[in-house]
Amino acid sequence: MKSDCIRTTICQERKKDPIEMLHSGQLVKVCAPMVRYSKLAFRTLVRKYSCDLCYTPMIVAADFVRSIKARDSEFTTNKGDCPLIVQFAANDARLLSDAARIVCPYANGIDINCGCPQRWAMAEGYGACLINKPELVRDMVKQVRNQVENPRFSVSIKIRIHDDLTRTVDLCRKAEATGVSWITVHGRTAEERHQPVHYEAIKIIKENMSIPVIANGDIRNLKEAKNVWHITGTDGVMVARGLLANPAMFAGYEETPLKCIWDWVDIALELGTPYMCFHQHLMYMMEKITSRQEKRVFNALSSTSAVLDYLTDHYGI
Repeated sequence: MKSDCIRTTICQERKKDPIEMLHSGQLVKVCAPMVRYSKLAFRTLVRKYSCDLCYTPMIVAADFVRSIKARDSEFTTNKGDCPLIVQFAANDARLLSDAARIVCPYANGIDINCGCPQRWAMAEGYGACLINKPELVRDMVKQVRNQVENPRFSVSIKIRIHDDLTRTVDLCRKAEATGVSWITVHGRTAEERHQPVHYEAIKIIKENMSIPVIANGDIRNLKEAKNVWHITGTDGVMVARGLLANPAMFAGYEETPLKCIWDWVDIALELGTPYMCFHQHLMYMMEKITSRQEKRVFNALSSTSAVLDYLTDHYGI
């Protein structure tokens, strides 16, 4: 977001409107907001493999508004990074609307994180604790709507469910009445981590909404994505860990193809991805195609040149 590159980062493909996509009746395939991982380079990669819509990692709105350094480090985009949703953690309507106005020229919309179950987020009044504060969610949505002039700029929320699903349906209805563009539902409560996802709950929420709903939780391949889409009747599916393990999954690959690994190397080097991020993504991608011994060797590599030598020697990349 440095001032000398603002012109080149404005989204050039407004025709890829996520609201229209979610009303199309087709499965919309979404890359989830993942702290440290769903940054520009990874978004560029998954877009090459049939991902329709990408989210940034969660950004703390207060820091983003107050610090130019935070803006430059947390939000990077380019003209091909579209359609794009910027996800914010917020507990203050004014700060959120200020953050939304900053990113408005460079993204298709913002998302309010109402689902992160991590203790630090809950302690700060962010994330999943907001599902118990429908009035605050309403105020944040209304303030963004009032401050952002572009009527096509989307405002969405990503939530977890309550033990009492009637409370979740009530939250969603209030959000819809306030002007939310769509709702993403992770089918677990704030206390649940690895328990089975409650897809039936997502289905019930969808049946009570007029706006689009995106299903999220434990989707690991394209077949599962289509199955969840049919079971829940939702308008799209959002994937996190499944895409980390296989960025080509939305294109129908059961495991990461070597071409995708090659593409990641090219994209990461071109965009100047820090080594730890570059290496970590490769560890995820190669999980299923390497032996235990190969993992030990590869995971211990400590430089880009060592990684490139390894890939060349073992895979001819």
